[in-house]
Amino acid sequence: MSALSLRREGPVFVLQWDDGENRFRDHSISEWNAALDEVDAAPAPKALVTTGTGKFYSNGLDLEWAMSEAPDFGAYLHGVLAIYGRVLTLGCATVAAMNGHAFGAGGQVALAHDRRVMRADRGYFCMPEVDMKAPLHPGMTAILKARLPRQTFHEVVVTGHRYGGAEALTAGIVEETAAEDAVLTRAIETALPLAGKADPAMSRLKTDAYPEVLAALTAPMPA
Repeated sequence: MSALSLRREGPVFVLQWDDGENRFRDHSISEWNAALDEVDAAPAPKALVTTGTGKFYSNGLDLEWAMSEAPDFGAYLHGVLAIYGRVLTLGCATVAAMNGHAFGAGGQVALAHDRRVMRADRGYFCMPEVDMKAPLHPGMTAILKARLPRQTFHEVVVTGHRYGGAEALTAGIVEETAAEDAVLTRAIETALPLAGKADPAMSRLKTDAYPEVLAALTAPMPA
């Protein structure tokens, strides 16, 4: 059974993750890449909105699965990091419709989008690594540092604070909040006027804007 589905609403592609907690595993990584291939190959006008289902936008890495079933943890991690890079540099506008919790890698992939609309009443953005006593990969640190205001970046990484919608808006993590039934609609409305700007030049502009992040995403995990 597929973890993700891709549909179109006019020029806007909607990539929806419906896999429980929407954690990254081998099959979802493959489906993310297949969907991004399809969007990348489509002619303009186009834009991309991603969303989840139920309580979760994405709960990030599935460490329990990776430690027991992934043949190579490093390859698994870099497969997730590569998705960040693809979203960050996609040649069309991207908007994350954050319908619920965005933890760890789920929050990081949301930050790789151009804009974010978050559910106002429920759901948290959080980097829990400080409470897990776990380091971040350099690419994860780089994308957080590049896409968050400086003091917010520090608080996110050092405290593991859970930001609800209103607080995430104030902290500069998201650009907009909306009611549960309006998150996806507002994300599509945000993406729609930008669909005509899709072009390989947009990908080049984004790539040139984030060379340090893209280099960090391919770095090995420090020992």
